[in-house]
Amino acid sequence: MLDAPPSSLRLALVAEDPLARGALARALSDQSEGWTVVAAGTQVELEGARGAPPDVVLWDTGLRLTEGAALAPDLGAPVLALVADEAAGELALGEGARGLLFRDVAPGMLVAALHAVARGLTVFETGLSHVRAAPRSTAPSGGAPGPDTLTPREREVLGLLAEGLSNKAIADRLAISDHTAKFHVNAVLAKLGVQRRTEAVVRAARLGLVTL
Repeated sequence: MLDAPPSSLRLALVAEDPLARGALARALSDQSEGWTVVAAGTQVELEGARGAPPDVVLWDTGLRLTEGAALAPDLGAPVLALVADEAAGELALGEGARGLLFRDVAPGMLVAALHAVARGLTVFETGLSHVRAAPRSTAPSGGAPGPDTLTPREREVLGLLAEGLSNKAIADRLAISDHTAKFHVNAVLAKLGVQRRTEAVVRAARLGLVTL
């Protein structure tokens, strides 16, 4: 059992279904742990908002998560994903989620997991433990992805990442949608074998793909 620290957390709650958001908010409010829900809404709503980043993001992936929609919230904080099944867990993990729980998780376990993920730990419910050992592969059928497989557009995005631009700023610079920009950013991270934007820039610099 993970012990939750007494300090208050800044929590962002992401769910496309308003009923799911409401149920999660109520479940969390019934617990005695201290935190502040600084934002709650859909992924598009929260990624377009401005403000200090939360300490942890709770992402409800819904009843069915498909590969095209498996884009984890990019709010500058580690993500704990609530998934309906193992397949959704693999997709969420492949997008960089630091923890996986089933959507019907007990409130007490959810509380402990949120604190653990906020502290940089990884959390997997027992029924999803094997997903941790076998995360979703984003490799194309012709072989494993890598820096050499970056498309011209992905190289553009990588260069903008090196400039420190946000997904929205990248979208504005390239005249593409925020969703498309995030798709390209996630593809760059996957091909470089990293989970965070800063790691991508450092690795790209070492490979001579960008100049810092």
